[in-house]
Amino acid sequence: MAGIINLTREKTNYMIGEVEISKIDIIPYQQSKDIKESELIQLSESIAENGVLKPVSLRRCGDRYELITGKKRLKAAMMCELLTVPCVIYEMSERDAAIFSIVEEIKKHATSFFDEAEAIEKLISCYGLTQEEAAAKLGKAQSTVANKLRILRLTKEERRIITEFNLTERHARALLKIGSAEDRIYILDKISKNNLNVEKSEILIENFIGKQKVEFSNKRKAHIFHSISLFSNTVNKAIQAMQSSGVNAETKKIQADEYIEYRVRIPMKSV
Repeated sequence: MAGIINLTREKTNYMIGEVEISKIDIIPYQQSKDIKESELIQLSESIAENGVLKPVSLRRCGDRYELITGKKRLKAAMMCELLTVPCVIYEMSERDAAIFSIVEEIKKHATSFFDEAEAIEKLISCYGLTQEEAAAKLGKAQSTVANKLRILRLTKEERRIITEFNLTERHARALLKIGSAEDRIYILDKISKNNLNVEKSEILIENFIGKQKVEFSNKRKAHIFHSISLFSNTVNKAIQAMQSSGVNAETKKIQADEYIEYRVRIPMKSV
């Protein structure tokens, strides 16, 4: 096969060997983010001294090969002007290669927890995996995957602040208890400015939610009181209108601890 050196077939679905770097293409679904130049230089120095210790993963595509995992190693090897790299060549579909690439990136913790959640969401929305299937491939509980996906409900601005101030995934999940994005930004500002840990942040959030409930209850009571006052005024105006028309109508208001009772008396002779 073109580009393969020292080929060893291990199983029917993959082979181990070395491939000419010029035959390898980096594909769109390669999940690695932009690699820092300093990291590449450091790795290239290690490769120059020790060689590529861990093979890259490839998918055979005609006479060429698509990179699945190992982008950083491949680029560092190119900096060393190596002609070949050790590799594992898989026989798989583009979809399976994409899933494999995403799963491997998540497993090696190469991404932030927001990037991880987005990658899991991509497995589900783009490649048709269920939460249970994604969890099985990642070696996680389905509930863990569900919790990771929940943090994607946070806005881009909230994610930016959380990332900028190095807050944790637990901070992000705690914020989801607050329904309003505006209120979450308000709380995030307090958490970041005061450098609050998760425990203190959760206390702050619970206190804020408790205060909101009290305010809501007070507003509801005020609304009910306003409605009662409006009803009372309506009854009184109706009685006054009948009295002005010569109807000797009367009303009596009885207020108890548990209720307010109105009694209206209209003489039949007036009707």
